[in-house]
Amino acid sequence: MNIQIFGKSKCFDTKKAERFFKERRIRYQFIDIIKYGMSRGELKSVCGALGVEALANPEDRDYPLFQYLASDEAKMEKLYEIPELLRTPVVRNGKSATVGYCPEVWENWK
Repeated sequence: MNIQIFGKSKCFDTKKAERFFKERRIRYQFIDIIKYGMSRGELKSVCGALGVEALANPEDRDYPLFQYLASDEAKMEKLYEIPELLRTPVVRNGKSATVGYCPEVWENWK
């Protein structure tokens, strides 16, 4: 397994996701999304798995602007430009991905 957790260092759900993998002694890589962001390739891969709408945080102040963008490409570009707009944690395992705290999905990753 090659687990990556993209999250914010002060996000409660990100901390819960890290604890989930630590308790099961599963190695993971944590990437602070505010500090380092996501590469375009990683973002495209996650958007392909989940859809671009699932990644946007409706509680973010930039969300109304995001909603009115016409195409998925424009929305993906906005997520790339403003990583704070992403819901966290985004957890990747190869081509599989989740957004938010999803232990029921992670249990099935082998």
